[in-house]
Amino acid sequence: MAGGALSSGDDDGGGMIADINVTPLVDITLVLLIIMMVAAPMIANNPSIKVELPKAASGDETQKTTLALTLTKKPNGEGGYDLFLNGEKVDETKARVQITDLVTKNKDIQAVIAGDKGIAYGDVMHIVDLVKTLGVTKFAMATDGT
Repeated sequence: MAGGALSSGDDDGGGMIADINVTPLVDITLVLLIIMMVAAPMIANNPSIKVELPKAASGDETQKTTLALTLTKKPNGEGGYDLFLNGEKVDETKARVQITDLVTKNKDIQAVIAGDKGIAYGDVMHIVDLVKTLGVTKFAMATDGT
């Protein structure tokens, strides 16, 4: 008998089975693959406001955010920027009121500031200063880590 089962000389099937049944392993693997394929689009971190972020070699994407500030270039080549607070377009006065309200509710609020790479450095620093003066002590600058 070449390969296969160990036996005592007769082929009555009383020996130990040496073959491994891989069907359950394949079934589990396929189920996990399907779950990952369905869940991947939900897990993907795609911001609702498209911003072309500058590149950075180091970036911390694990920080939990509760306050998102986004600066985008104005359309049609106009000067300045549009400000979004948690996905909602706001002016600076409304942003001040909302951020102050959020800081009074949660002293440890964290903010992530995402500025389009075409925005002037001074405008981004103005928003950083605004956030700091309103009491947000933890903030980060969003970058494209690739």
